[in-house]
Amino acid sequence: MMPSKTKNMKCTNLKFLVFIGLFTMFSTAAWAQEIIKDTIKPKPQTTVRKKIDGVIATVGDFNILESDIDKAYLEMTSQGASVKDITRCQMLGKLLEDKLYAHQAIQDSIVVSDDDIKAKMDEQITYMVEQLGSMDKVVAYFKKPNEDEFKSELSDIIKMNKLAGQMQKKIIDKVEITPEEVRTFFKKIPASELPVFGAEMEVSQIVVYPKVSEAEKQKVIDRLKELKKEVEGGSSFATKAVLYSQDPGSSSNGGYYRMNKKTPFVKEFKDVAFSLGEGEISEPFETEFGFHIIYIEKIRGQDIDLRHILIVPKTDSQSLQEAKERILNIKKKIDEKTISFADAARAESDEKETRSNGGVLINPKTQDTHFELTKMDPSMYSQVSNLKDGEVSAPILDTEQNGKKKYKLVTVTNRINEHTADYARDYIKIKELALKEKQIQAIAKWSEEKIQETYIKINGAYRNCEFTNNWLKK
Repeated sequence: MMPSKTKNMKCTNLKFLVFIGLFTMFSTAAWAQEIIKDTIKPKPQTTVRKKIDGVIATVGDFNILESDIDKAYLEMTSQGASVKDITRCQMLGKLLEDKLYAHQAIQDSIVVSDDDIKAKMDEQITYMVEQLGSMDKVVAYFKKPNEDEFKSELSDIIKMNKLAGQMQKKIIDKVEITPEEVRTFFKKIPASELPVFGAEMEVSQIVVYPKVSEAEKQKVIDRLKELKKEVEGGSSFATKAVLYSQDPGSSSNGGYYRMNKKTPFVKEFKDVAFSLGEGEISEPFETEFGFHIIYIEKIRGQDIDLRHILIVPKTDSQSLQEAKERILNIKKKIDEKTISFADAARAESDEKETRSNGGVLINPKTQDTHFELTKMDPSMYSQVSNLKDGEVSAPILDTEQNGKKKYKLVTVTNRINEHTADYARDYIKIKELALKEKQIQAIAKWSEEKIQETYIKINGAYRNCEFTNNWLKK
């Protein structure tokens, strides 16, 4: 992982914002037809007659087919979502939104690279083959005549989804909120409707990483040099990142990050990134996360688009035992009260992110120190739920998302009972709610404006649908 770091709205389509198509290309089978039967609910006295596969709507340069609605139902069902309460009119509304985002992304010159599309496609195909057994079975399952057509259509879908996603992000990223707006938001909530926040706790930890042998480090460096040579010989860096990078924050996106000098990446990473020119690939270098190579894809003024591959050196059993003995010694001193947990963290923890503040963990979702019990990561909950006040856990052998092993001690430093929202105590959570409402409003305003500016046509009985957005421009 590289970085250190609701109301009064028409929300009918909001629940679909997170629904970005992975497999919306799929053919409609008898199973899908059974799922979607009788789901459309246009105005009374109106019947939507299904066409073989006619164009039912147009947004800019994009057409929506009758079968696209069927495919969307099939996709949602394949992901375990219920579709029984979603009408065909609502599903069409979601597809219209997607096409509007993608159309406007093209107008705004938002570009999705071929490498990015290929990396995502490779990732999805790898997953499908794992699930179904072979590429032939994947093509047959989705009822495509051959592998080339399957890949072509999947590539088009991925491109459109990425365009739509980047357009949504562009809208939301511009939204900021002031303390005064947060205060106003909170004051508008009736006392009887104030949210209730669940029981929370604050947690601290001390981390000891096993030492890595020089031979293992050299093995990783040599592997990264091989990958660099293969890319310089014509291989895709993005594909290599998907296949080999151990960075959980970027590997699925082909190792992609956009950053500038203010982006909260570790210093060693930023120093290398900003020393490279466009198209250059770095030599392997080390950070606290492991060893990396960086490829500079594009320089955009103060921002750079880069891709990187992270490989974490493995640790042997002797190093693990030495790390365990070290952390046992730290625990002994804390238990004997010769040093406090916070001072021990500052003096002996190997985790830079928490060492300076006495080992206190920051919740990555809220950016404060509170962890709500009902939303806590299950593994973390199991480690702290039975600890008494002031008690320090036994050494815990943990494995990070990138595969790096560590020993840690954890303790609960504060417990907060379930309570009704309080402006001073819960400011960060209230700010998050206020910001989300403002983002929803920004998306609604953007949609309203772009609908008026964009060529949109809805055909046949679908014109009788009661949409949340003004697609019919009435």
